[in-house]
Amino acid sequence: MSGISRRGLLTAGATAGALGALTACSGGGWSLSGDSGPGPGTGTQQQARPVKTIGDGSTADTGAQPKQPKATRLKPGKQPPQFVVFSWDGAGELSNQLFSRFRRIAADHGASMTFFLSGIYTLPESKKHLYRPPQHPVGASAIGYLADRHIHATIQQVRAAWLEGHEIGTHFNGHFCGADGVRKWSSAEWGSEIDQAVSFVTRWKTNTGFTDLEPLPFDYRKELIGGRTPCLEGQVALLPTAAALGWKYDASSPGGLQIWPGKVQGGRIWDFPLQSIPFSGHSFQVLSMDYNMMFNQSAGNPLGDRSQYDAWRAQARDTYLAGFQRAYTTNRAPFFIGNHFERWNGGIYMDAVEEAIGRMAEHDDVRFVSFKQLVAWLEAQDPAVLRKLRTLNPGQSPTGGWAEFLGAAGTPSA
Repeated sequence: MSGISRRGLLTAGATAGALGALTACSGGGWSLSGDSGPGPGTGTQQQARPVKTIGDGSTADTGAQPKQPKATRLKPGKQPPQFVVFSWDGAGELSNQLFSRFRRIAADHGASMTFFLSGIYTLPESKKHLYRPPQHPVGASAIGYLADRHIHATIQQVRAAWLEGHEIGTHFNGHFCGADGVRKWSSAEWGSEIDQAVSFVTRWKTNTGFTDLEPLPFDYRKELIGGRTPCLEGQVALLPTAAALGWKYDASSPGGLQIWPGKVQGGRIWDFPLQSIPFSGHSFQVLSMDYNMMFNQSAGNPLGDRSQYDAWRAQARDTYLAGFQRAYTTNRAPFFIGNHFERWNGGIYMDAVEEAIGRMAEHDDVRFVSFKQLVAWLEAQDPAVLRKLRTLNPGQSPTGGWAEFLGAAGTPSA
């Protein structure tokens, strides 16, 4: 999470989303490939997939991930799709069942999302001595370890989510923020943290003793191509390690603008920051994350004034929609939203996200995708086109319209 208030950061400012129904149409460079995968249940496969277990059997190679769109090059003169990425920090399934709730919501709208799994959410507290966090005592963590029953449920949810086409990234482990947190870590210490996160996810059978669960259906060391750091801190030292691991993106920037993304670390890593968006009812902007809205609405108190819950929920929903509309009606920059499976202020931010997804899905040419899927689309494009898209500021429409701005002149055909 991030405690950054964005006050004063800036002074300016067919049914969409149904990936399962998309074909290569409208020059958008997006079609669906792969099998249909399971429905929004607990992860039971609808068709047999080859299973080659890895290590202790906690994970397995089951082939290509289902429900992955195939990206193709944007046709000259065509406006880009409006990409929207909903991402979740921590991604554990507790008694409030928010992980499974948003899997169902995603299924309702043909959406893919990115779930940033905290590695220690697959490690029992009885085994916390296995975690050796950089610059902290053995077993220390700024977030709690999950109860065994919640680890069990989380593993089920992660498995089902991947089979439904969602991305499983990482939120690392102990979530250390502030003066003694991850901002002080070296690149080598980030490497240790990542190795441990991967180890916990790939050795959950050994560490938990669970015998009634199927393996996670992917090789996590190959599947993992990006993450988000705790509190959006420590990115500078993380990037060399991420690049050395072959990661494709990082979502840890402490605040960005609604513009088309570029690369950092010598052009090796896509930079996907949370974005400053118009804060409904205010003259300043807020970061596109539930925590930051809560920070502004109730001064960081997750149990604020109950009489304000309805107003705050509507404000959060309208803020997400304001960010969406600014991009959708102008530069079509991908819209990044980060959230947590938390019931802050009575769960109003979860309701706001659900309502916002429904409203966004009413628009044409919207694609609810994971960060991994967005990377695939970006890397399929002509670099000259991406450079031109990056010249558009937040809220700036292309001069002369999309046909002229991305016209055939000087632009390769699809």
